[in-house]
Amino acid sequence: MSERSDEAGPDRRTVLAADRTIYAAERTYAAWMRTGLTALASGMGAKALLADVVPEILIVTTGTILVVFSAFCFVVAVIREFNPGPPPPEPDIKKIPSVLLLAVSGFLVIVSFAALLGVWFGRSGTLGQ
Repeated sequence: MSERSDEAGPDRRTVLAADRTIYAAERTYAAWMRTGLTALASGMGAKALLADVVPEILIVTTGTILVVFSAFCFVVAVIREFNPGPPPPEPDIKKIPSVLLLAVSGFLVIVSFAALLGVWFGRSGTLGQ
């Protein structure tokens, strides 16, 4: 902690509120990433799990919507990170580096589009056939 940790009064409460704001922003980022990863896994799983159950066009449509939604979640997570709104007072804690968050989200967007290609052009049915 910094020297400000010994301060008392409204200034300290403001700094603590800024710390909580940083943590809330990181939880929001994590929630967008978690939702995106779940949608990505669901979109990829739709191809394998729905084969021979529903028509191919429904499988491809469902997988496409889920995978595109996952890419949307990864993009929104970064947009919210870089446009957080009005700046809070200077917090005591350090933020996760924005470049790292951008790199992870960018990689996952690429993975989403690779999965989309798999949904569109991959084989349906059981493995090994």
